[in-house]
Amino acid sequence: MRGAWVRAEGRGLVRAIRTQLRGRDTALIAAGLTFYAGIAVVPLLVLALGLTAWLTSGEAVRSLAGRLAEVLPADLGAPDALARLVDAGVALAPLQALLTLLPISLYGEGLRRALLRFSPAPDRFTAWRGRLLALPLVVVTPLLLYPLLLAGRELADLAERSGVGPAIGGFAVGYYSVLAALTVPLAWGFRIVAAGRLRWSAVAVGALFTAASLSGFLQGFVLFLALPLDLGAPFGGLDVVGGAVALGFWLFLLHLVVIAGWLFTLALDDRLRRGRPA
Repeated sequence: MRGAWVRAEGRGLVRAIRTQLRGRDTALIAAGLTFYAGIAVVPLLVLALGLTAWLTSGEAVRSLAGRLAEVLPADLGAPDALARLVDAGVALAPLQALLTLLPISLYGEGLRRALLRFSPAPDRFTAWRGRLLALPLVVVTPLLLYPLLLAGRELADLAERSGVGPAIGGFAVGYYSVLAALTVPLAWGFRIVAAGRLRWSAVAVGALFTAASLSGFLQGFVLFLALPLDLGAPFGGLDVVGGAVALGFWLFLLHLVVIAGWLFTLALDDRLRRGRPA
């Protein structure tokens, strides 16, 4: 009986998600959100590294990031890119930190605009609300980033060992550390940045589900980076262009997952509001 109930509830949620998708170009919405992410991602990482360095020390951030770079694929320049981000973050001046808030806030606007496409909630001043409501998350970025850097050190230690156990342990550390780091921002985005006010119970479940899915996709991205691909071949041998397009494509896929998680959260919240167990 319990299995039948679970299947029935699952089918109900799937039907609700399909209804939300009907008549909407989800790929285009995700592409628009990816555009905002492309503007915000580098300033956000630089500021997060800078704030973490201010709270701990530049040496600690450099050391931990260096250990994390050891487990990143080197063929596509991931370790070098991380090193440049760390250098920029550690050297970040207060005025520069303040200036990064403008491009970072644009992602809040993009997220609010994208999620409004699937919500009947009325909204005014969408751009300013999205930007301002997203900024408080900047304060907690060191609390989210520093555990990730510690997890990176553990991943490097596990990578030095051979065998199935360390490999499984490395996957678990990477997966669950990213899941934990993403849950809070997703919950904030679904509950605060998005228009409308969903129940916290639905938001908690939806954020965890979405974070778990995103973490899995990010593990796939790391594997993708390790593949011996010539990304510049379709672009006349310009590896920089190929790498930028590949990064943009993965950001697009990740935002499709974010939208799917939002629709799941909306459906769950609707069933809870109607007094139906989810």
